[in-house]
Amino acid sequence: MTGPTTGSLRVNGATLHYEVRGRGPLLLLIPGGAGGAASLAGIADGLAAEYTVASYDPRGMSRSTLDDPEAEQHVAEHADDAYRMLELLSPGEPARVLGISSGAITALHLLTTHPGRVERLVAHEPPVVGVLPDAAEQRAFVARVRETFRTEGLMPAMAVFAAGLKKHGAATGPEAEAESAPEPELRLPPQAAARAEQTMANLPYFVERVVPDFMTYAPDLHRLQTLSDRLVLACGQDSRGELPYRTAASLAERTGAELLHFPGGHTGTTTHSAEFGEALGKAFRA
Repeated sequence: MTGPTTGSLRVNGATLHYEVRGRGPLLLLIPGGAGGAASLAGIADGLAAEYTVASYDPRGMSRSTLDDPEAEQHVAEHADDAYRMLELLSPGEPARVLGISSGAITALHLLTTHPGRVERLVAHEPPVVGVLPDAAEQRAFVARVRETFRTEGLMPAMAVFAAGLKKHGAATGPEAEAESAPEPELRLPPQAAARAEQTMANLPYFVERVVPDFMTYAPDLHRLQTLSDRLVLACGQDSRGELPYRTAASLAERTGAELLHFPGGHTGTTTHSAEFGEALGKAFRA
């Protein structure tokens, strides 16, 4: 299989790196977390037989550079980036969109602001904590992650972050946070090792500049209710009870959108890429 075609798109305050595979109607993949387009290559390759699959590094991540590296990040600006990708690659035609985690939050804003450009959106576990009954507690958790990063550094902040994503009511505190600290992968193939290295390089930016604004983002629930026929909320089969699962399920309940379960957990696009891609294809054909 030949590699993707790559390009760059100049947007307000940044230059976006993007990749395109396959032929057919456009499917835009918006990655989440500290991953870029490379993190979705596994599902992109499989879907390229049916779609023109485009993915990109969100601004500030990997190969998408910021004019001002210290600029605050906002969901609306990231959603405008996604809109401009659609305008470039599918001008005048509505597209299918997959958003993963923080990328799903971007996609939700894209749908509410440019509904005519989105034929169907699958939003996989968008961690918008404001839709939860314990929203105040979860906002305090998000603030604690950023404060820990600023006072103690990256790895302590990641331990707090990982512990906060655990199942509701699961053990918390120093021991739980220590258990949740990410462990390095050993003996990875060269390509996977390069991706892991890039993800680690993206983490400080993600923790300090993406997590605070994105996780506390308040989606327009009324607007999403009116657009629920083109919105699918997706949860990982293995992440029941975890924070991103709870937010996705709550958002589906509050908007009337369909709720589907996809293979794997919050990172199912990586751990179960083939099965995830098959489930995604079915969701778009439904």
